[in-house]
Order: sequence, then C-alpha cells, then structure tokens
Amino acid sequence: MTTTTHPVLEGATGDWEMVIGLEVHAQVITQAKLFSGAATNFGAEPNSQVSLVDAAMPGMLPVINEKSVEQAVRTGLGLKAQINKRSVFARKNYFYADLPQGYQISQYEFPIVGKGEIVLDLPGGATRTVGITRLHLEQDAGKSLHDQDPTRTFVDLNRSGVTLMEIVSEPDMRGPEDAAAYLRKLRAILRYLGTCDGNMEEGSMRCDVNISVRKVGDNRFGTRCEVKNVNSIRAVQQAIDYEARRQIDLIEEGGAVVQETRLWDPGRGITRSMRGKEEAHDYRYFPDPDLLPLEFDDAFIDAIRASLPELPDEKKERFETHYGLSPYDAGVLVAERARADFYEAVVNGAKGRRDPKLCANWVITELFGALNKGGHDIDESPITAEQLGGLVDLIADDTISGRIAKEVFAEMLESGRDAEAIVDEKGLRQVTDTGEIEGIVDAVIAENQDKVAEYQGGKDKLFGFFVGQVMKRSQGKANPKLVNEILKGKIG
Repeated sequence: MTTTTHPVLEGATGDWEMVIGLEVHAQVITQAKLFSGAATNFGAEPNSQVSLVDAAMPGMLPVINEKSVEQAVRTGLGLKAQINKRSVFARKNYFYADLPQGYQISQYEFPIVGKGEIVLDLPGGATRTVGITRLHLEQDAGKSLHDQDPTRTFVDLNRSGVTLMEIVSEPDMRGPEDAAAYLRKLRAILRYLGTCDGNMEEGSMRCDVNISVRKVGDNRFGTRCEVKNVNSIRAVQQAIDYEARRQIDLIEEGGAVVQETRLWDPGRGITRSMRGKEEAHDYRYFPDPDLLPLEFDDAFIDAIRASLPELPDEKKERFETHYGLSPYDAGVLVAERARADFYEAVVNGAKGRRDPKLCANWVITELFGALNKGGHDIDESPITAEQLGGLVDLIADDTISGRIAKEVFAEMLESGRDAEAIVDEKGLRQVTDTGEIEGIVDAVIAENQDKVAEYQGGKDKLFGFFVGQVMKRSQGKANPKLVNEILKGKIG
C-alpha cells in the first residue's frame, strides 16, 4: 500500500499544511423515522409526513425504529468499525425554530459505533487511511424556508425525526483532494450497503468540514474552524482551499484564528462567520429519560454481518486479480455498485466469459464517456449490458473492426437496437476473404509504384499510407490484421 506526501501551502513565513476532519450526516434509508412511524419520502408536500412525536406534542413518547439500528450497525461493519453492544441516547439541548422539542435526541458518550477506517484511493495509485472516530444515531431537525415571503419564515417538519447517522472522521486528511476522495469512498460504501443514497443535492448526505493549519513539521494542532452544511464534493474542496488560505493569511499578519462555526457562501466563494464554536457542555447533554439504553447481542451483529455485500475495496481487488484489470480501470468500475454490476454482466455473457479488458475498454471509455457527456447515470443507459456484450462479440470474432464498432455503437446509443441487426442492415461485416483483400492490395500497389519504391528505399512511415488506401477502397470493411499481413508480404 502506497501513501501520498502531504500537500504544502506556501506562505510569507514558510510552508504550511492543512489538518482536516469531516463530520458527515447521512440520512438512513428506512420507511419510517427514528422514533415514529411517519413516512420519510423526499419531496412530499410540506408538513404532510409529521406524527405527533415529530411535532413534539405534549405526552408523546419516542419508540426506537429497529431498522434504523440495523442500518447503523450495517454501516459500522462496512467501515470495519467496532460495534458497541450497548449505547445510550441523550438529549442535545439547543434552540432552532425548526426543532420542535427544543432538543435533539442524539448519542454522545456512548455511540452505537466506535473506531473504524476508510482507505482512500488517490491519484497515481496512492492510498491514505483515514480513521473513523465514531458513528452515532440522531434525529434530524425540520427545515426553515425563507424564500417564499421575505417578511416571514415558514417551517416544514417533514424532515423532523428522520434518522441520521453522524459519521465523524479523525483529522487525518491533509488537503481538498483527500477530503474529496474520502467523501467519494464513504458515499460508495453507504450505497453498496444500502444504508444511505448519498444524494448530496437532496440533502440526504451533508458535510461539516473541520479545518486548521500548522507549519510543516509542527505536530501540534492549530485552532480549528468548522464550516457547516456543505452540500457537494466540489463545494467542500472550494471551502477547504479558501478557509486554509484565510487562516494562514490571518496568522501571518499577526492575528489569531478564533474557534468558530462558519458558513460556505458559494456565490462569493468565501466562508463567513456564523457563531462561536459550541463545545459539548454548551449543549448540556444528558441521557434521554424516555429511552432505555440500546442493547443487543453478538447474534444480532453476526446476522447483519452475514448479509453484507462485497464492498468497493474487496470488489476492486477481485477485479484486478480475477479479470486482470489495471488498478485505475478497476477503481472506475467499482466506484458505483451499478457500474460494477453492469461490467460483470457484460463480461459474463450467456455464451460464456468475454475478454475482460476489451469489455472494460468499451464500458469505461465508450459507454461511460457517452453517458457522462449526456449527464446520465448507468441506470439510464439506452444500451443494456447484453447489447454491449453482443457488440464486443462482433469485435472479438472479427465480424467488425474496432473502427466500425464505434459507428455501430453510436447507432445503438441513438436507437437502442442490437449491434448485429445494425451491422446486417448496413452491410458492415468485415471482409476476411484473403483473395478479395489481396485484389485490393494489388490495385493499391499498382497505382502507387513510386511510393512502393520510396518505402522499399527506407521510408517506413509510408506503410501506414498503404494501409489507409486499402481500408479506403474496402470502405473500412477489410480486416486490418489481414491487410497488414498481406501488405508486408507484397512490398517487403
């Protein structure tokens, strides 16, 4: 396993490095909320999915959702983390207009999941291990809406009580690229596990960035600032870039970084102060008197462990060893479970296994390239895995050349039709008849005697000219391998 060197920021007084930790709030995939039976569908009419518990009506008591607990344990196992068989829910006291109870039910001293780790895949094949400090369960707050009427604020409680996993990393990241790789890998793991959809645009995965700076070589931590609720990987990178430079400039000008919570302003590309950073005692945590400690046994954990899917790191290793793929290609394919499943469906066709590397080239370069250009996911592909496998078969058995295959692929994207039907309709089958190709080669040689003499006199680059002329005369249908062999035999 290789590791990267830390990125360095140049300052007026020397070189600096960043120290970054992330707190990710991941909305758990469940049909009901953490302590009530209200629905959790995204995009529902405001305040249409609110129980009396979610609205904090007097006398309403929370009842734990077992599925939420299972999903938290499942995520902890996916993060190779310690599972705590006893955890405690606490009340975290603070006031927001969209927090009906005046406190949030969360976990503090005794979380459901302890220490774990994530291995980051970085450019150049390098890796970095980032520690997971903890994962705890908590309920989400509601949502304040300010844009419908500038004189009033509206509150939507649909999100109130939705199950969140707060996943806290160690301060092991050293730059924007590390943070981006961490979020990509964490999101991939959550999606593979089926515990969170990772959709940052819809708010089901939100990120708080903790960042400080220190001189290179200094092992002490600087004063950190927290940038709250950043909702895209690109915005996380931009916020880190800006905040690190802001802190360096402040220190070098004789000032001091104040521990505080800041907001990312995407319009201006800056962070701005929100409030002083709260500590644990500011929230006055205490065990929730309405909820008993959460306890379960090894059998509960083992049953969840047995249901885990193959996760990205294990799948990547298998793709490299079993299919002979490069680390880069394997990494691209396993980044999303749907991508990996599509690739394996192409390789393992009904008639047997196809060339894994040829399949990877067509899936990654051609299909992913076309989908990305159109802004589509693999689930929206107009070409099925079976259809792409059929195209690969036509290349592998020399029915069509690679150049013609690209033409056929473009037609498949447009029409959704099978490759073989397109090839037959357009008469694109490759010419493999040796006699027919020899006739074309002889004609090209006869018409270009001067260039034959130049080639035989040492101008080796002219060979490509003859190949091009033969392919042109055959309308691209001549088998390139046979063309090369016959030409070499004819002109030396």
